[in-house]
Amino acid sequence: MDLAVFPAHLEQQIAAGPAALFVACGTGEFTALSPDEYRDVVATAVRVADGRLPVVAGCGGGPRLAREFAETAAACGADGLLMLPPYLVSSTPAGLVDHIRYVAAATALPVTVYQRANAVLDEAAALALLDIPTVTGIKDGRGDVDAMLRLVTAVRTSGHPRADAFGFLNGLPTAELSVQAYEAIGVECYSSAVLCFAPDLAAAFHRAVRAGNKDAVRTLLAEFYLPFVALRDEAPGYAVALVKAEARQAGLDMGSVRPPLVDPAAAHERRLAEVIARGRAALARLEV
Repeated sequence: MDLAVFPAHLEQQIAAGPAALFVACGTGEFTALSPDEYRDVVATAVRVADGRLPVVAGCGGGPRLAREFAETAAACGADGLLMLPPYLVSSTPAGLVDHIRYVAAATALPVTVYQRANAVLDEAAALALLDIPTVTGIKDGRGDVDAMLRLVTAVRTSGHPRADAFGFLNGLPTAELSVQAYEAIGVECYSSAVLCFAPDLAAAFHRAVRAGNKDAVRTLLAEFYLPFVALRDEAPGYAVALVKAEARQAGLDMGSVRPPLVDPAAAHERRLAEVIARGRAALARLEV
């Protein structure tokens, strides 16, 4: 861990004006961190943020280990938890709710449940989450808009006292591609991995979306986001490896991704630099 580079990286993201920071989550290689490293990451993020915005820490793995990560995050001063899927084991949606209930009980921190991989909710499970007081929302990483619409509708029309305040977040890799589809079903917030390496582009896209500037949204999609996703799809794990590679290209002395992830090939790193340059050239022509 390089705890000198990490604060500089955080400051770049904070300066772009996000609503919160996710640390030690998917893009942050949660699965590759030891418990001590996890503590260092979360504590450093809390110290750097210094109350300027919330810090949400990942927690996951088997139920007992996930509880330990949650307790560590709380002790470090994190403002919330992103509950990642349980390790390896698949179950029913009801079984997943039991897992969430067990882990959430470890702390008083608000919990966002990350739906992806083997963690799949149905309408009954989403409604059951309303009865777990510290579970405050669902982050979707599956990309099934029809299924997500069913969850949103079930919660919003449930009549439950927490229904209107319960949050939904688009957490797909390169979520900017699906922002408009998710907004149409009532999921207006999203997390941005691009903020980790090109905060100027991520913030400009967000402003364009919020202002309803469709021309700017289309231009940034065509000139940057779609070419970036085409490169991201060249190899499994590039959703993380490209983020780290571009942060290095931008001048932060980051190391390689940890196994089993692999760093981008040299030709792909060159393409990445070209994609970024193309995006910034488009941004210079826009008023956002």
